Amino acid sequence: MKVRPLNDRVLVLRIDGEEKTSGGIIIPDTAKEKPQEGKVVAVGPGKRDEEGKQIPLEVKENDRVLFGKYAGTEIKIDGVEHLIMREDDILGIIEK
Repeated sequence: MKVRPLNDRVLVLRIDGEEKTSGGIIIPDTAKEKPQEGKVVAVGPGKRDEEGKQIPLEVKENDRVLFGKYAGTEIKIDGVEHLIMREDDILGIIEK
């Protein structure tokens, strides 16, 4: 199944966090927090301004992004959990 976000929405796949602490302690699944980092899978065409002109998004496919803890709506696509959120919910792009 393929999903194409509308307007200024972005489809993000969460990137799993570390399973060990820096001290080497293994964190059980029940104690893990959901990661706030993800990979952009698809982007919408952008939002429109007051004049109807389309403003393209700054993020693009395959960008690694940071987002808020409660940002977006969780959806399942082919059994894999994704988030769909507005570009405004993205805090930053991770550059290497």
